[in-house]
Amino acid sequence: METLSRRRFVQGGLALAGLGLLVGCGVLPSGAKPPKRPWRIGVFHVGIDHVPPSLDGLRDGLVSVGYEDGRDFALDWRNLVDEEAATATAAEFVRDRVDLIVAFENQTARAAKEATAEIPIVFIHVTDPVLNGLVASHARPGGNLTGIGGWPDLSGKKLELFKAIVPTLRRLLILSDLRDPVARRVLLGARGDAAALKLDLVERGVSDQTDLEHAFGSLAIGEVDGVFLASPNLQTNFGSLVIRLATEKTLPVAANRREWVEAGALWSYGPNVFATGQLAATRYVDRIFKGVKPSDLPVEENDVLELIINQRVARSLGLTIPDEALQQAAVIIQ
Repeated sequence: METLSRRRFVQGGLALAGLGLLVGCGVLPSGAKPPKRPWRIGVFHVGIDHVPPSLDGLRDGLVSVGYEDGRDFALDWRNLVDEEAATATAAEFVRDRVDLIVAFENQTARAAKEATAEIPIVFIHVTDPVLNGLVASHARPGGNLTGIGGWPDLSGKKLELFKAIVPTLRRLLILSDLRDPVARRVLLGARGDAAALKLDLVERGVSDQTDLEHAFGSLAIGEVDGVFLASPNLQTNFGSLVIRLATEKTLPVAANRREWVEAGALWSYGPNVFATGQLAATRYVDRIFKGVKPSDLPVEENDVLELIINQRVARSLGLTIPDEALQQAAVIIQ
């Protein structure tokens, strides 16, 4: 059992609170001496229609343990259009000899791993880092990568929740980008899960905005009752576009985090991404700057997941969400 890599994130909150007292007194934690120049951190993400809240979480986490933004660390932040751009940016970070790379989600994590075996890499929001070849194991990641997972394949749980939130759900539009290495596995699992729930899947392979517009434009009225993304790449690259196209068709969307629910998805099930950014800073970046090797820092999984439901969106779609489903929600947006 890899208990060290599966600690509840609540423990991190207590640690942050204690460290915050040191910062309030103007005292740096033991061993965290400011470098002669700011630590240079290359930070990148794919999905230009949004900035992940974990970016502010990362900065907040570093400040909470005594680093001053601009004096002790400098973030070179890049928001990119696709994985090809991520590959080029990773190579640029290596040429610039940054001190550390923080990779948000699968596409940048793959690009960073390909670019360097020397510069420490901290990943966050990745899907099953062992199964997808980023690390050897959670307890002993090996190499120069470590970090926090948090997007496990939850297709079964999410389809079950979708059926509970929208009891009239019968036919589901499932979108996948088959160039995404994770998508085929998620899609295969979703097919079996849907059959068990007596849901019919209307599958569409898409990879860009044109594909998505065609997929929604070709839908007949009443052909599907909801929208589900089976590809992490689509979630990060085209989240807001999918929500807009689905809203135009009066279709509920299942999302992977709270911010998309606030933007118009009906519901989401996933981790708190701001808190994940904080913990990446305090449990990984800070300790690596103090001399700990990434290979000695076990990978953690963000297994504190929350259901968020938007009642305002439900009303606009003419849906009544059962009380049983509402009672499971951590947050209900009115």
